[in-house]
Amino acid sequence: MATVEELFGINVFNDSVMRQRLPKETYKTLHKTIDEGRRLDPEVASVVANAMKDWALERGATHYTHWFQPLNSVTAEKHDAFISPMPGGAIIQEFSGKELVRGEADASSLPNGGLRSTFEARGYTAWDPTSYAFIKDHVLCIPTAYCSWGGEALDKKTPLLRSMEALNKQAVRILHLFGRMDATRVTPTVGPEQEYFLVDKVLFDRRSDLIFSGRTLFGAKPPKGQELGDHFFGTIQTRVQAFMADLNEELWKIGVLAKTEHNETAPAQHEMAPIYAVASVACDHNQITMEMMKKVALRHNLVCLLAEKPFEGVNGSGKHNNWSMFTNTGYNLLDPGDSPHESAQFLCFLTAVIKAVDENQDLLRASVASAGNDHRLGGCEAPPAIISIFLGDELTEILEALEAGAAYSGREKTDMTVGVHALPKFPRDTTDRNRTSPFAFTGNKFEFRSLGSSASVSDANVVLNTIVAESLRQFADELETAEDFRKALHDLIVRTIHDHKRIIFNGNNYSPEWVEEAASRGLLNLPSTVDALPCYTAEKNIRLFETHRVLSETELRSRRDIGLDSYAKMINIEAETMLMMARRQILPAVLKYAGALASSVNAVRAAGLPFTCGSAQLSSVNAVHTAELPLACGNAQVSSVKAVHTAELPLACGNVLVSSLCAGIDALNDCIGLLSDALTARPAAESPEEAARYMHDKVMPAMAALRAAADRLETVTDREVWPFPTYDELLFSIQ
Repeated sequence: MATVEELFGINVFNDSVMRQRLPKETYKTLHKTIDEGRRLDPEVASVVANAMKDWALERGATHYTHWFQPLNSVTAEKHDAFISPMPGGAIIQEFSGKELVRGEADASSLPNGGLRSTFEARGYTAWDPTSYAFIKDHVLCIPTAYCSWGGEALDKKTPLLRSMEALNKQAVRILHLFGRMDATRVTPTVGPEQEYFLVDKVLFDRRSDLIFSGRTLFGAKPPKGQELGDHFFGTIQTRVQAFMADLNEELWKIGVLAKTEHNETAPAQHEMAPIYAVASVACDHNQITMEMMKKVALRHNLVCLLAEKPFEGVNGSGKHNNWSMFTNTGYNLLDPGDSPHESAQFLCFLTAVIKAVDENQDLLRASVASAGNDHRLGGCEAPPAIISIFLGDELTEILEALEAGAAYSGREKTDMTVGVHALPKFPRDTTDRNRTSPFAFTGNKFEFRSLGSSASVSDANVVLNTIVAESLRQFADELETAEDFRKALHDLIVRTIHDHKRIIFNGNNYSPEWVEEAASRGLLNLPSTVDALPCYTAEKNIRLFETHRVLSETELRSRRDIGLDSYAKMINIEAETMLMMARRQILPAVLKYAGALASSVNAVRAAGLPFTCGSAQLSSVNAVHTAELPLACGNAQVSSVKAVHTAELPLACGNVLVSSLCAGIDALNDCIGLLSDALTARPAAESPEEAARYMHDKVMPAMAALRAAADRLETVTDREVWPFPTYDELLFSIQ
């Protein structure tokens, strides 16, 4: 059995492979492209392509693909074989530099937000040499950017790479002011923690809602959920452990630094966290991870659910985005060191991030907006839609002291003791953690916790990189012209703290009191995707992205419209699925059960058997009285029974249950009609924003009403009759 060291990266055309297979000068030239962003020489591309092809063929590959990330948050690929025809019916396996560097894809068939018409089909893929090629399913996958014939970005990667360049440019300016001339490049790093659910495939296949929308649209709460706290960090079930082991092996083979695995809070919920990587590589790796999770789960007769809220009543799934900045010399710019109050450089970068977040709350919220994530944000399981920063006690005290002009001596380092002599002592952190914060400082990085589990991490990091680049640009513009750098820096930090301290909140973000306090501070609250996505095209945001050449106004409008269109379409799919399930499964099943129950009631009566609840209770009460036992409550029940009988009201168990079912069926049918009417009344030819707003305001309330009616019926219907697996089966069946 191969060791982890032997497995890791065996299917990656990584630096060690390139060093072995490329001529020395070619290797050096390629690295200048990777490290310094220099244009790639076509001759170098041809040499790299040939070496890449030979390596891939040795590893069993038969095809290659330009692997890219279109604007639908998944990946795309078109496979081409290496074969070329030769005279006499023979073939040769070839791969040219041109085929490596450039490909062509239909730019009108994938989401483009109006940038391409149906008849304007040409689009290009371009090799991203900063992300290693890899082999997946006997296909050489070449990470690429994707753009239209007109040059507009049609993917998630291109603006991410642009934003990384923008951040690098401004951060290096700041570092040079501090005399760090050895810093020639600054790169954002990301470590995305991936949450997910696993369900049995046999059960999954019987639920149309899971198949079509990735989440349950119906489902009554089971007797047990997550309230005991017994799943989080609990013993991993045997089947799940086998899946995780298989997943780790597949990820390690393609160079993903899969590190941590554990059970999450909700039943059937789990998490995988990698070691951080360069932001663009981390984005690629997370897309691969989500794909591999789904594939590997099927091998174990499981299905991996990446929807943000697959089950109502228990926690949903997110993707915590751990973000920092590193220099080419390996220095973390967000590492406070042992004395953060004495590190002017750290405080400069820290306050730049604080300023960026405060001034761009709208963009950060928009970057995580989706139909699925709306169900999760603010549900006392994830951060609210209100953006704020957690710094912890020590950093907050430092900033408060700076603003007040007071001395700060630093917090005393203490050892952690728990009162058991056999346990070792260890240093206690100078501040606590806050898992309710959407944007929390966690020692040497910021953790942006609002991302949805199915989302590409690109959108959030494009925004993060760009807004921090803008803060640093403003800082550099001011400091570069200062006569006294140290004094100007001190004044700038103090002014920034004063102007943007409203965004800092170390308390409970889940509490209703915070919503009121946030409003009093002037913080934004954008509760839905429909509220958030239009912020992309606010005048200040267009100016921001264009200033740093990350996204043009046209590209921003296209992304806004794609997001709103996707939102409306997803809600429509869910609504249509609910109608199908209610009409073709739930309604027939409950009607059948009600008919069978009514027949059973009549059969019992025809047999002359006692059946009434009241009679049974009356007999029990009389028996107790005969035994001369006091039973005041029994007398009260007897009185109630006699009163009902006197009024000649039906009191048979069967009648009550049948009546309840009939009332529930009527309510369900009414709700089916209301949802159907809401979909039928949808205005035609409206803008993406109007369509999304209609689905949010009119269709979603009707969906909620239909779900409530169906879930009530589930609680009184024989489980043998209920037409699809219930929550207790889905959440607790995997052992």
